[in-house]
Amino acid sequence: MNKIKPIRFTRELDQSKSRFLVKNKSLIPLSLLLFYLVLEYGRPQDLLPFLSVLHLPAITIVLLALFSILSGNIRFKEKQTALFLFLLGLMVIHGPIAVNNYWALMVFITMVMNLVVFLSLIHHVDNPEKYNKLVKMWLGIHLFLAVVGIVNKGIGVGGFLEDENDYCMTINMVIPFSFFLFMYSSGKKRIYYLLLTCLFLFVIMLTGSRGGFVGLIATSAYCWLRSKKKVLTLFIVSILVIFAVSVAPQTYWNRIHSITEEGTTAGTGEERVYTWKIGWNMFLDNPIIGVGQGNFPYVFQKYEFKVTGSDEPFYGRSRAGRAAHSIYFTLLPELGILGTFIFIGMITYTFKDLKAIKVRLSHQKNPAINPVSNRYLPYALALEGALISYLVSGAFISTLYYPNLWILMGFIISLKKIVIPDSKPVAA
Repeated sequence: MNKIKPIRFTRELDQSKSRFLVKNKSLIPLSLLLFYLVLEYGRPQDLLPFLSVLHLPAITIVLLALFSILSGNIRFKEKQTALFLFLLGLMVIHGPIAVNNYWALMVFITMVMNLVVFLSLIHHVDNPEKYNKLVKMWLGIHLFLAVVGIVNKGIGVGGFLEDENDYCMTINMVIPFSFFLFMYSSGKKRIYYLLLTCLFLFVIMLTGSRGGFVGLIATSAYCWLRSKKKVLTLFIVSILVIFAVSVAPQTYWNRIHSITEEGTTAGTGEERVYTWKIGWNMFLDNPIIGVGQGNFPYVFQKYEFKVTGSDEPFYGRSRAGRAAHSIYFTLLPELGILGTFIFIGMITYTFKDLKAIKVRLSHQKNPAINPVSNRYLPYALALEGALISYLVSGAFISTLYYPNLWILMGFIISLKKIVIPDSKPVAA
């Protein structure tokens, strides 16, 4: 017996060491993913320019891709993943035939990066502990963004968040997180999430974004509709509205009031309608695959002249070189019917995933039976609210290729795999 014990102890030590190495190895991709989210949203390289020479986002993406490939865990069984690959395939076709090949390539590279992050989310965030870390980091990043927005008086930190409209949409998308966590928390956490929601609302007021305001209305309506305690939620929302009214600068309300004044006959409202009209004609001329990703601004003048017969038709100026001011009028002209169907398919399957998550959670509310399901109901509601916020806000903002949607879909699929570990791909 004395001879066996050392051998058994050695085996147990080896097994413990092996488990430690496996656990730490599995945390490396998660750490890289969280670091990339900090770089992409927090953008320290814009605040500290000397960091930009290190090309940290590109290096992190390459490392994430390598870990994903070497892990051997990457599977393309999710419908959204397959559709994502089809979308990239369509973009490859545009490479040699687009009017501006450079921008077609740049957008393609951006979408490949989005795919790497998307795959990292659904394959490396694979247990409750990791998901909790992800959400905590997500809220922490947006807390930092809110502080930067206050310092910059409604302007984001840089990159795709520099424009106040894009920045406002991003903050809109995180409000359901803080709101539903507030509704489902207690004690100090509840106070923290309420203050966080107020902070996000205050920053939205500072942006003065009218498209963001429309998205905020949709987000607020969703939060109320999905709450089971509608009277209490209405009271809380009313308090938040009073808070927003009291802290919002007069310039914000002047801009919001201009929505009804301008309509479609003056100011930016007229400009958007004009741009969409040209974009629609662009789509009609290229209905199947569109003019190519990133090429809307570069073929605009051609269709502007075709529709109006003038090189400077909009109050003596051409609107060429500008974005479409809408994800939908970016999608149709640039990627055509094929790209639009792919996009609709991805959104449809994502909503189906959210429905499956909520159905499973609604049937497992007893903490003694399934504590994970109880913990993730506010997450599921928050993710659905964020998706609706994106789709509504995006009607007036060109954010199709930004990471917002693609990261959000990764969040949703990751949650589904945790809540429903035995789930199969969503049926068509």
